[in-house]
Amino acid sequence: MSSELPPAQLPPALVVDGVSKVYRRYAAPWDRMRQALRREAAHVDEHWALRGVSFQVGRGETVGLVGRNGSGKSTLLQIIAGTMQPTTGRVVAAGRISALLELGAGFHPDFTGRENARLNAAILGLDERKIAEALPSIAAFADLGDHLDQPLRTYSSGMGVRLAFAVAVHVEPDILIVDEALAVGDEAFQRKCFARLERFRSGGGTILFVSHAAAHVTQLCDRAILIDDGEMLASGEPRAVVAQYHRLLFAPAARRAVLREAIRSGAPEVEAIEPEAEAAEAPAGDAFLDTAMRPSGAVVYEPAGAEITELRVTTPDGAPVNVLRRGGAYEIRCRVTFAETASGVSFGTLIRTVAGTELAGGSTASAGRALAEVRAGEAWSVRHAFRCRLLPGTYFVNAGVSAETGAERRFLHRLVDAAMFKVMPDPDRWRAGLVDLDFESDAHAEPEGGA
Repeated sequence: MSSELPPAQLPPALVVDGVSKVYRRYAAPWDRMRQALRREAAHVDEHWALRGVSFQVGRGETVGLVGRNGSGKSTLLQIIAGTMQPTTGRVVAAGRISALLELGAGFHPDFTGRENARLNAAILGLDERKIAEALPSIAAFADLGDHLDQPLRTYSSGMGVRLAFAVAVHVEPDILIVDEALAVGDEAFQRKCFARLERFRSGGGTILFVSHAAAHVTQLCDRAILIDDGEMLASGEPRAVVAQYHRLLFAPAARRAVLREAIRSGAPEVEAIEPEAEAAEAPAGDAFLDTAMRPSGAVVYEPAGAEITELRVTTPDGAPVNVLRRGGAYEIRCRVTFAETASGVSFGTLIRTVAGTELAGGSTASAGRALAEVRAGEAWSVRHAFRCRLLPGTYFVNAGVSAETGAERRFLHRLVDAAMFKVMPDPDRWRAGLVDLDFESDAHAEPEGGA
């Protein structure tokens, strides 16, 4: 990775030139043969995973790829890594590429971790001497202990990531490709990996990085590229590109085509397009309801004397919303019907992250409003008011109703991940973590000679 010339005067480490990838889906196996023999037209449906993607990555540069699921990022990385051929276009790489793509890619489940490490190092071009030199460092970084000599099929997903990353960074690559696999590891190992990436980067290595975590892209990358529906829409300063990605991610499905075109054309006021177009759907001002956004993994428990029949997020005046603005006032509302009389009744709610982390919740019991008795046949409207202090992302809502039975409290009904909402980004405010504690930061110069 070293050179006498400064990076700016060197040829690019990576050139992606007009890369497209099409998948052909045939109605019947015989149609594929007819297409191959070219004797007659076949019944084929073409799906373009990538269309004319072109960009360059300089030596020593770290570039982040962002985009919605299914946008073509992983396909592009596989083409760059050489594990897939493009339909059209070409990729030119200067030096050895090491890729950490899908979990377990390139590993054999019946080989031990050590054997897989040797095999992958050999595939990436290391000779026996260099493999022998690299193995102790790989073993130390992966920190698998005796598991290193056990078959890979006995590994957990986190252990597989440890081994894969250790191999990828210790085979002396010139270009390192990292997909979302790091999200599987524990927090301590993730920190270790990012420290190693920073060291690789400071040593002049080139990194192509994919992550849905905006903080990782903005902190690690020199530049970001937005891919959507197989096309490259934007390339530039990471924070600006991530903001465009978030606008596209949180836009209602009906508005995405307009927003895509605005981003592609480089319209200076992309953000101004959405509020005007969504005014009819946005009774809460900036918040609005995206009717296409619904949870797919809701868990509904069996009713035991009561049932939650409605659950939604609303504005204070009751308008349903599921795309929220940070700092706004909102309510979680539900309707509960009782089939049996119950005592000591309370209603609660809980907000969780995509990973299941419990962030915050509220209960009528904690507010001193538990109901002494609710009779069979009654229906109750419940609301939990909150101020949205969450950072941009997707969140899920739980709801429950419980009652006292003797000295114990039991659920009468419970919904898990039954509603969802997103918090839109605010390009004028920088925050890190999960919640906004409304920090006000400033600095001033101290007087000379004094504290």
